[in-house]
Amino acid sequence: MVEKKVLLVTGASRGMGADIAKAALAAGYAVVATGRDPQKVEKAVGAAADLLTVRLDVTDPASVQAAVRAAVDRFGRVDVLVNNAGNFIAGFFEEITPDGFRAQIETNLFGPLNVSRAVLPVMRAQRSGLVVTISSTAGFLGGEFTSAYAASKFAVEGWMESLAPEVAPFGIRTMIVEPGFFRTDLLTPESTSYAEPSIADYAERTKQTVTAWSGMNGLQGGDPAKLAAALVQLTGTEEPPARWVAGADAVGALEHKAKTLLEQAGAHRELSSSLAHDA
Repeated sequence: MVEKKVLLVTGASRGMGADIAKAALAAGYAVVATGRDPQKVEKAVGAAADLLTVRLDVTDPASVQAAVRAAVDRFGRVDVLVNNAGNFIAGFFEEITPDGFRAQIETNLFGPLNVSRAVLPVMRAQRSGLVVTISSTAGFLGGEFTSAYAASKFAVEGWMESLAPEVAPFGIRTMIVEPGFFRTDLLTPESTSYAEPSIADYAERTKQTVTAWSGMNGLQGGDPAKLAAALVQLTGTEEPPARWVAGADAVGALEHKAKTLLEQAGAHRELSSSLAHDA
């Protein structure tokens, strides 16, 4: 048991998850850093007195329940959950297999659902807590080659917005994080899978997109360590934001989407407003 606040983060074996774990330790949290391979998590995060590394596969509810039990057995509570684990299945919709599409939803949507379902009873008992879920600009802005990924992230955002008022009476808050392009592992072979090309009409665009994205890997403008430190800073505030847009590119994308939505609402306002029953 510790007097410190306790943060549990998924997908901490590399990338942003490891950065979040290290930033939380530096900020004075006790940390439960989880991943499918605890040895990789420990290697990525490093040793610390208030660190517990635990196996957790977000697609395996039994694994999730065991990890949360281990966290409570060690530290007595969970104050902050960061749903970070995820992957990216890229490709044109017609070329993504049904199984591939389902696998994307299984990890990026049902993964956070599984972990939150296990942690929320702990937070309700405490009458306090914060559930953070890492989304993406793809959670509010769709684009070609990202249909499965965007579907999973749009779904995560709808779930989180709906969860917020359900758990607020118990002192539990929620926060959606929408990063732009950060120099994480998302575009590496470990995180990104490309649909197998099978339709000639898409072949040239597929080649161009894969080449462009591969060239972008490691050159993204955002610093994930800075994102992690800023995120941990926000988790410690009395009123963390319901939505945090991370990165100047993400702010610009959200502003553009908001402008587009307003334009679309106004484009047929008279017709849209004429659909009520006649008195």
